[in-house]
Amino acid sequence: MKIFLGQGFSIFIILLALAALLLYAVWGWPNDLIWWSLLENTYAQIPLGVWIIVVLAFMSFSFSLNTLQKVRDQEKKIETGLRPLLEAETYVPSKKKYVYSKRLQVTANQLEQLIFTQRKTLQRITNEKAEAQDKLIQERIVQERQRLARELHDSVSQQLFAASMLLSTMVEIEESQHGEASKTLMQTEKIVQQAQLEMRALLLHLRPAALHDKSLKQGMEELLVELQQKVFFTIRYRLEEVALPKGAEDHLFRIAQETLSNTLRHAKATEVDILFVERDGLAIFRVQDNGVGFELSDSKTGSYGLENVKERAVEIGATCKVVSVPSQGTIVEVKLPIEKGEILTEIKQEKEIENDSNIISR
Repeated sequence: MKIFLGQGFSIFIILLALAALLLYAVWGWPNDLIWWSLLENTYAQIPLGVWIIVVLAFMSFSFSLNTLQKVRDQEKKIETGLRPLLEAETYVPSKKKYVYSKRLQVTANQLEQLIFTQRKTLQRITNEKAEAQDKLIQERIVQERQRLARELHDSVSQQLFAASMLLSTMVEIEESQHGEASKTLMQTEKIVQQAQLEMRALLLHLRPAALHDKSLKQGMEELLVELQQKVFFTIRYRLEEVALPKGAEDHLFRIAQETLSNTLRHAKATEVDILFVERDGLAIFRVQDNGVGFELSDSKTGSYGLENVKERAVEIGATCKVVSVPSQGTIVEVKLPIEKGEILTEIKQEKEIENDSNIISR
């Protein structure tokens, strides 16, 4: 409203000045004889001078209202043309003929392209930032897990081993003196031995999931040799060199860790057989124990962590089969199809990346 009144009043002053100049050009300098006629001559009992002022005022405010309406219509058209820019997810060059000027249309198209480019750039920066943050978090998690594993191995694990040795000695002394050790002492020994198994399973779970520069066979051999020195049951294994992509090797290594960790915690087995071979275009990984087993329909099977194993198998395109019979044992088998062409390509790319890294480090 203020704009309308201000603009109308300004136009009225301009038109009034123009009318005064026109009358001055016709009648000359104002005098009582000629200029006084503007008040003496009337039309509909209204002086001619008043009619001139009213007409000029009407023309001024009409022109102001018309101009303001056109400006608002133009703003609405521009807003209607630019609003899709806020909602469009993909940039498509606009071919629409806008009602406003060609220059404004070109500017709008350039603005549309600029907004789309900046939006894509912001999305890329956000994704890169999130990926870098996730990578940093994963690195810190691995470092913390390694630190915890070292501290547990150097402190709690050693103390449990010492307590187990002392209890074993006490049991032997009781048996030599009384022919039989007390039930409390035997139960305590079993509890400490179970705690040792839990601790070893935890240390196994805290090991790094990545193989780094080792093959899957080398990493699993190192893992199993270390376990053989620390567990009370027999471990037999047969491992072959199988060419697999790096991601598949890391996932299978993690599956091996989780499966063996579950066996240590829950199976109560005396024998465990591990197999990793290539047969008929399949990489086959199998863990079999003669432990207590479980019912597959039992909801408590979640304690075995088999859901994590199945999820990891699915992520690399493998199948996971679990067979368990109560009091007879459990078999966990993962089969991964091998496509030689893709594997060779991925291995070649990994070697090229490794060579480039070595060159840069030099």
